[in-house]
Amino acid sequence: MNLKQLEYFVHVAELGSFSKAALVLDIAQPALSRQVRALEIDLRETLLLRNGRGVVLTEAGRRLFEHGISILQAVSQAREDMGASRDAPVGQVSVGVPPTIGRQLTLPLVDAFKRKLPGARLAIVEGLSTHIVEWIMTGRVDVGLLYNPEAQPALEITPVLDEPLCLVAHAGPDVARGPVPMRELAGLPLILPERAHVIRRLLETQAALIGLKLDVAWEVSSVAAIIDLVCAGYGHAVLTASAVAASGRADELVARPLTDPPLTSVLCLAVSAHKRPGPLMRQTTRVLVELAKSLPQGTAAQSQPG
Repeated sequence: MNLKQLEYFVHVAELGSFSKAALVLDIAQPALSRQVRALEIDLRETLLLRNGRGVVLTEAGRRLFEHGISILQAVSQAREDMGASRDAPVGQVSVGVPPTIGRQLTLPLVDAFKRKLPGARLAIVEGLSTHIVEWIMTGRVDVGLLYNPEAQPALEITPVLDEPLCLVAHAGPDVARGPVPMRELAGLPLILPERAHVIRRLLETQAALIGLKLDVAWEVSSVAAIIDLVCAGYGHAVLTASAVAASGRADELVARPLTDPPLTSVLCLAVSAHKRPGPLMRQTTRVLVELAKSLPQGTAAQSQPG
């Protein structure tokens, strides 16, 4: 076993895909597969199982993943401490992003690291905002973008941008356009994520305040699956315009901003309040804020026809 093999394995496990990991690591997928296979042979264990959607960890893989995270974090911290003495952004940084913007951010973030931080290694992990908070606090990721985090002493939170929540419908010939008052959600079959999701909590809280009863027809955790169901005519969703744009199916949908009252989802940058940021963290947070601010303006207009 060597650190390179361990790093490759952790990237594949976190991203759930050899192709995504190859993109982040900037290596050919066959070479990545050979390194992970060599690690399995060395350990005499099957670490990953392939399926139609990517890869999943075996029990042995889960055990090695936990060790690997700790080992790579320790190595990264050592490199960053050495680099800090000469103010150089070196080492590895792990970034947590929500699935709704992960697809949009991955390529520009990798490009930015190649141009601006060639001496650093980047790991990108997708997860719900509640999971990203936990990962920052446990040290699994160093910095995260998340929606509407609750204030807590262990986190240092910086708002990055506000996104209006929209009622999303299939773009049929008779579908209404323009803003929609919250009360018009009454009676509409809604496809919503589970209650832990920040959008679900925002929507139900506001509905309760105005005495509105929501009709949750389907509860689905995946935003991509929610959009598929909306496109198939199973109901309406409440999402941000950037989530619609990231789906690649914006031309099949109409996203109407909610009003009376408007609902807003706030994208924030979060880091641990107990860690001193080194040169790499300072550069990474700067790049993340720049990229995040550049996304919604270019996507909202596309996903709100009329």
